[in-house]
Amino acid sequence: MKTALVATRYVLPAVVVLVGLVFVAIDPAGNWEGAACLIGAGLSISLLNILHRVGVDGDRDRDRESAQRRYFDKHGHWPDEQRR
Repeated sequence: MKTALVATRYVLPAVVVLVGLVFVAIDPAGNWEGAACLIGAGLSISLLNILHRVGVDGDRDRDRESAQRRYFDKHGHWPDEQRR
């Protein structure tokens, strides 16, 4: 699982961008549009991975806050407060 995660987050976008850069290096006067599309696709994959991780972190924060509110409703004080 961890290998697939690393491959999706880092290796796949890097390979796509690298292929675009190789196209430019092989024929600098050639097909810039195709190389730019590949570079853009690789950067888009990276951005989507970042946005997904930000969204997942937000879900964890909401779940943690919900658990703290349930604790407050049950005990009458917040979990990190000293009891009076």
